[in-house]
Amino acid sequence: MKVAVVASLAACIAAVHAHTTVYGLWVNNVFQGDGRNQYIRSPPNNNPVKDLTSSAMTCNVNNNAVSRFVSVKSGDQLTFEWYHDARNDDIIDKSHKGPVQVYVAPQGQVWTKIFSQGYTGGQWATDKLIAAHGQHSVIVPDLPAGQYLFRAEIVALHEADVAYANNPVRGAQNYMSCSQILVTSNGTQSLSGGIALPGAYTPQTPGIVFNLYLGGPDPNTYQAPGPSVWSGARGGSVAQIGNA
Repeated sequence: MKVAVVASLAACIAAVHAHTTVYGLWVNNVFQGDGRNQYIRSPPNNNPVKDLTSSAMTCNVNNNAVSRFVSVKSGDQLTFEWYHDARNDDIIDKSHKGPVQVYVAPQGQVWTKIFSQGYTGGQWATDKLIAAHGQHSVIVPDLPAGQYLFRAEIVALHEADVAYANNPVRGAQNYMSCSQILVTSNGTQSLSGGIALPGAYTPQTPGIVFNLYLGGPDPNTYQAPGPSVWSGARGGSVAQIGNA
């Protein structure tokens, strides 16, 4: 019991200085430059979204179109690079354990999941993200040509033993970032299995309430929130691909 209390208190203290957001993108290992407010709909700070009913669940609190799009083709490797205060820093506090996911939508209407990694090989995806200098990748699916939003997401579980709706000082911390992407190849796989954000995540959604600490469930049983990965997805990884 003491271990659980100490761990919980440590997580709360760490949470003050441990937030994160996306700095920029790489395409086929080529960095596309600082994307903040350029091709990323960047929030004004790196704070999490905890209210699952908030419109900020879509693309964070600053879901405004920006001037640039990053061009990709089907089969390209698209890499997201997260940071905390400065590029290539500690990325996110080690206490903030949870899944890393990627959704895509044609301009943010209905979101289709194309990547998800939770707890595998004895590590949370966020542990791997820290080791990878904040980088994780997806392979661009065979989508019809056009403009899309690619939404990278972290769900930090260090306060998720209760739902935010039941205790607003706790609850899962959601970090999301939407990047404007122009798919130039003309694929044939229409997106399916999409969800609404906000709307699809509720306190009853598997993966939103989860106790990381002593007495909690085996992390191998953890199910990341949202639908299954779309059958048309082409994979991805949480791994470093380039030097910041």
